[in-house]
Amino acid sequence: MPNVKSSTDLCNSYDAISTLCHESREPVLITKNGQGDLAVMSIEVYEEITRDNYTNLEDSREELYSLLAEGRADVLEGRTRPHDEVMVDIRRRIIDGEL
Repeated sequence: MPNVKSSTDLCNSYDAISTLCHESREPVLITKNGQGDLAVMSIEVYEEITRDNYTNLEDSREELYSLLAEGRADVLEGRTRPHDEVMVDIRRRIIDGEL
């Protein structure tokens, strides 16, 4: 169950909410006028999340660039197939559970 506090609680009980964020390592959802407004978390959790996302993004980007370079080399060396043939192969692999 997420921790939900009001904006008034945040103003009046900052230290308690800070402790809750650090101890639970979960965000605290802050409401304003009964509606969701903010998610507050410890800086440690924030840094973990952003570092992991950045690392995953960099890994994904490197993999994509590698695949694009491989595809360009295939085209330059004439290793291509007609679109219809490729689509038949992809559909077969999906049906066979390979993809």
